Amino acid sequence: MAKSLDDLRALYGNDRGTAFYDPRLKAVADGQFGEGGRRAWPFAGVSTLLDAPYRPDIAAALEAGEAVEGVDVALIGVPMDLGVTNRAGARRGPKAVREIERIGPWNRVMDVAPMQVKRFADLGDVPMRSRYDLTACHEDIEAFYDQVVGAGLLPLSVGGDHSISRPIIAALAKRHGPVGMVHIDAHADTSGVYEGAKFHHGGPFRQAVLEGALDPVRTIQIGIRGGGDYLWEFSYESGMTVIHAEEVGEMGLPAVIAKALEVVGTGPTYVSFDVDSLDPAYAPGTGTPEVGGLEPREAMAILRGLKGINMVGGDVVEVAPSYDPTSNTAQAGAQMLFELACLAAVAG
Repeated sequence: MAKSLDDLRALYGNDRGTAFYDPRLKAVADGQFGEGGRRAWPFAGVSTLLDAPYRPDIAAALEAGEAVEGVDVALIGVPMDLGVTNRAGARRGPKAVREIERIGPWNRVMDVAPMQVKRFADLGDVPMRSRYDLTACHEDIEAFYDQVVGAGLLPLSVGGDHSISRPIIAALAKRHGPVGMVHIDAHADTSGVYEGAKFHHGGPFRQAVLEGALDPVRTIQIGIRGGGDYLWEFSYESGMTVIHAEEVGEMGLPAVIAKALEVVGTGPTYVSFDVDSLDPAYAPGTGTPEVGGLEPREAMAILRGLKGINMVGGDVVEVAPSYDPTSNTAQAGAQMLFELACLAAVAG
């Protein structure tokens, strides 16, 4: 029932920016507002992933094999795009996503303010020896994530091209065994060797299955479309569940979410979000855009529907800001990273 004007004046008439009476909203606000209603300026300060504290000291400790404390979820940039088959530029994805402000702090649908539930930190970017050697980069990524996962941290990553998912999943599997996966993408990324290279961004999940790190029966791929569909035979032969972009509309989001939950079950699960899953009307800044994709609202609904899964890691990949002067693609990438952060905060 709406309050009277007198009641509203009594409650809010002398507000100094801290008058919140709904316990849920007050809990979030108390973590954001200081005395006098002051809060951090989104346009000031050093840019980090999701405005999390910047902790390169933790990354250095991990590399040195030292114990770390004070962090539960590691936000990590992986600025590597040597595996692209078309347009390069995703190496600038982590920098672009860090520049996006005003993401969060509260997810109304999932009813969580992730930064107030778990301790997040931006560890910076994965150190890699060479900007020219794809295989060496994969080795360096896997070695770094071995340390991250070995320290008990849940990694959320920003690429970079989609080939980065393979070494990350390899590191996770050493701790958790073969993981399941919710994979939202325009492409299934299960093709074979191209021109003598197997670590490109069109085939990380074939390699992950063959290496024993990814359980294909517990893998679902959502949003798949485009003229390259003939390349994804491995997805079907290995037992992956594939939901094409047009089938998302035909099935409806509740059915898609129900299927995803059924497929991954209660086991350890990785969530991989390729920004090209979105229609290029919303996210043109990517290497292999495909018309006919998901809307951001659909993608967010799918991710939010995964609340409670046993999530052990996730990534957002293929943001290539050079192709999008509006920064909308990076904005979408940052929002999807926030959705993953919410899933990490409430992981089963």
